[in-house]
Amino acid sequence: MKKLLTFIMAGGKGERLHPLTKDRAKPAVPFGGIYRIIDFTLSNCINSGIRRVNVLTQYKSMSLARHIRMGWNVLNGEVGEYIDVVPAQQRIDEHWYQGTADAIYQNLYSIQIENPEQVLILAGDHVYKMDYKRMVDFHRESYADLTIGVVPVPKEECSQVGVIETDEKNRVTSFIEKPKTARTVPGDPDHVYGSMGIYVFDRKALEEELEEDAKKGTTHDFGKDIIPQMIAKGSRRIVACKFVDMNKNDAMYWRDVGTLDAFYESNMDLVQVSPQFNLYDREWPIRTYQLQYPPAKFVFAEERSGRRGMALDSLVADGCIISGGSVLRSILSPNVRVNSYAEVEDSMLLEGVDVGRYARIRNAIVDKNAKIMPRARIGFDPVLDRKRFTVTPKGIVVVEKGAVVEAI
Repeated sequence: MKKLLTFIMAGGKGERLHPLTKDRAKPAVPFGGIYRIIDFTLSNCINSGIRRVNVLTQYKSMSLARHIRMGWNVLNGEVGEYIDVVPAQQRIDEHWYQGTADAIYQNLYSIQIENPEQVLILAGDHVYKMDYKRMVDFHRESYADLTIGVVPVPKEECSQVGVIETDEKNRVTSFIEKPKTARTVPGDPDHVYGSMGIYVFDRKALEEELEEDAKKGTTHDFGKDIIPQMIAKGSRRIVACKFVDMNKNDAMYWRDVGTLDAFYESNMDLVQVSPQFNLYDREWPIRTYQLQYPPAKFVFAEERSGRRGMALDSLVADGCIISGGSVLRSILSPNVRVNSYAEVEDSMLLEGVDVGRYARIRNAIVDKNAKIMPRARIGFDPVLDRKRFTVTPKGIVVVEKGAVVEAI
């Protein structure tokens, strides 16, 4: 992997995750109690033996950059290993990144300095486990100019993904962005190949295609412009590499948590007895950065008054105090406090949330440092909730960062 250079695209706004992305980039959104979304891509890199990584940032990147600086300073720079945060720098002209391809084009100097044979381009906003080395090896063995990571998607869902069509030899014949119908996987009439937003390019081919695209009035996007441009030529060898899941479960796990409902559902899966995504596999650990909090604490067991601090079927991070309240099927990030007689059910409480006495919360995502006042109700009155908060199509209530929620 020494001849490989990796870029992680982490500059997206994540508009469909608003208000969670009001003050942070999508890859910096908390996930699973203690993680950030980008931790899964970075952990895949470390577990795959990748040691030269550039994280390209742009939109509201302060918390993301701080997280990577404090939690991912794990490689040895003396031997050329690094995970660097690279903000948009307007190196080419006065424009910021215009698209995924333009982000790489504006950092061609990094490729020239490092002189890799291949360039791996990853999205920083998906949740999955993947050994990228296998994909790089497949690319080299295929003598490909471009290898695209693909995941089988039920054909009924093809309108939700970019679809890669291939022949029987895995050679890519077309790329279609969210079509109503598409050619199914050869030998599998029930699935299409969805693009994972993961690419391995031979360096020379990448540089030539980016230079050509930069001269055109396109959106400068890999899926919309670069890949169709390469397919149209017919002279480039483009192959598809099927996702090999390192999650060790019966069903493949790859999630685009780009909407609030998808984000909520992926998190709630983690509290199941046998979740689809395994956070506890020490052979494929997920790293992150955590502040130094004391252990979680559960206090009061007064049977007569019903004042009991407990959490069932839940993930509870360090620093949390369940002080006489109850938590059911929920995820509590660090330093959350649930006070006496409060009830939290089927919800996510991000770092520093304080739930007052007798408050009740269900089917909600409560962002960082929100204060839920005594006897407040969230998730019980749809009409009132829509007046005060963001409510998703599936009825999940999202409370903004730092909000003070009064009892009404």
